[in-house]
Order: sequence, then structure tokens, then C-alpha cells
Amino acid sequence: MKHKTINFAIPSLITAFTLLSAPALAVEGLSANVGFTSNYLWRGVTQTGDSAAISGGIDYAADSGFYAGTWVSNVDFSDDASYELDLYLGFSGELNDNISYDLGYIYYAYPDSAESDKDNEYDFGEIYAGVSFSNITLTANYGIHNDDGAQWADKALYISADAEFEVAEGLSLNLHLGDYSFDDDYDDGDYIDYGISLSKSGFTLALTDTDLDNDDVKLTVSYAIDLDL
Repeated sequence: MKHKTINFAIPSLITAFTLLSAPALAVEGLSANVGFTSNYLWRGVTQTGDSAAISGGIDYAADSGFYAGTWVSNVDFSDDASYELDLYLGFSGELNDNISYDLGYIYYAYPDSAESDKDNEYDFGEIYAGVSFSNITLTANYGIHNDDGAQWADKALYISADAEFEVAEGLSLNLHLGDYSFDDDYDDGDYIDYGISLSKSGFTLALTDTDLDNDDVKLTVSYAIDLDL
């Protein structure tokens, strides 16, 4: 989850449409996921130099609401880093039939990012909280304990809103809006990302853009499958 078109790194996660939204309440046990996307985007920013990515992960969910998992994808920042490894855990539940919540922590690791420069380690963490009202999800992510190469992530705040609508049988329309703000030393890099996507049977077609200078609208095609273990 890093980007170099501005003066600091910008990180990534789990889908080509939106970086981290509160996960759906899961059935107890182990599950796996495998995905392919024509462009790995995280919060509107490519993590693969506008090239394709293959990803996969394993998750555990308990009836109590506790969950934990890991996820990996190739990345390309034109430097040492070749893959991203995410580790996360959290707790989710329902307040009533219409309102659910999710609280957790995620660690973004780039194990080979500092092979040629020990000060170029990108790893960082975030705590997050989300609440869903029917088909709308609001999420906040806050950056903590970053490494030297990800100093921008410290105290960075990402707030997002996502809405999902079933427009036809099995066809979902998703709308996304996010605001990424940074600490005073990097506040000239604050930006907004937004997008729209259609999903059916594991396939997603998405249009994504940001208000960053010289950033164009990106069209991505993705496919993902979930497997019970």
C-alpha cells in the first residue's frame, strides 16, 4: 500500500474497489479467498503500477464475533518491494436487525521492501472502526506505529462511506467515497477518492478516481472466490 506520484508512500488492501470496509458477519470456521484484478487499487491509488495482481487470504471467524486473518498480493512500486502481507484481527457484531459494527487492527507488511536500503521499510499498522446501517457502511482507519519508510502513515486518518444496492437479481451496485488526511508534515498530500462498481457472481467492474493531480479515472475488472475450509 504505497505510491510514489506524490512525496510520500501511500498504502493498500483487499479489493480493487475500496481498501478496508467492515467485513460482513461470518460463519464460524476457516475460509479462504483468491482473487485477480487488472489493477490493484487501494484508496484510489494503484499498488501495481497500473498492472494486474493476484491475491489470496485465509480467515478465521468465531461465533463470538472475533475474527483474524491474513492476506497477500503482489505489488510494484519500482523498488525492492514485490509483495504485501496483511495481518488483521477484530470483533464484529449486531446491535439490532439494521445496525452492525466492526472494530479491529490491521498490519500492512512489505517483507522485502528494505533489501537494498534498511531505512526504506514500509510496514505500518492501522486501527479501524466501522458501522453499517442497512446497506450503508461508514468506516474510519487511523495509522499507528509506522516504520521509517512509512512515516506519512502515523496519525493518518481515512474516513469512508460505502453503499450497496441490488439493482437486479444477483447484481449489486456499489458507491464509494473516501477522505484521506495526514499529519501536519504531509497535509499537502490530503486527497479524496471515489468510485462506482457493479458486481455479480464474483466479478466486479469498477470505475475509480481521486482528486490528486494528474490522476486519471481507472477502470478495473476483478474476480474473486471464497472457499470454506
